Amino acid sequence: MKDEKAKKDVYEKALSAYSEAVREFRKGKAEKAKELFAAFPEKYDSEKELVDRSRMYLAIIQEKGKKEVFPPKSAEDYYQHGVYKMNMGDYEGALKSLEKALEMNAEEGKVFYLMADLHCLKGDAETALEYLKKAIQKDKFFRTLAQNEIDFEPLWEDKKFKLITRMI
Repeated sequence: MKDEKAKKDVYEKALSAYSEAVREFRKGKAEKAKELFAAFPEKYDSEKELVDRSRMYLAIIQEKGKKEVFPPKSAEDYYQHGVYKMNMGDYEGALKSLEKALEMNAEEGKVFYLMADLHCLKGDAETALEYLKKAIQKDKFFRTLAQNEIDFEPLWEDKKFKLITRMI
């Protein structure tokens, strides 16, 4: 019984430390996040999943400093570049790439969906909902995706979100 409680305590501490590192990453504080992610495996080596995730974030931070070799040319390139920038925590860079993708091809629901996700992460719920509505108009698949996307969790109880995704 004590052993289970000890494991739970370690897991809760690990989860808290991991959450703090992710918050710093999302705030754009790469150096602080890098420091926290780098120290994580040593402190919480028994939490394999969280250790693996922290190593992934650490790799993203390290890649962020490297020069981009291939500039995007097509709408798909700009979309993929936007995904990359968003995963790096560079929301403004992602926004520029996604806007360029929309200029080149405004028929892709996935670009609207990613724009909705990005705006939600930035805390702009109204713009996020506008883009989400456009994504769902392009492809109904995004309705289900949005209902299960953790990035949209702040909107899950919003009446507009429920209407757009037809949950009410």
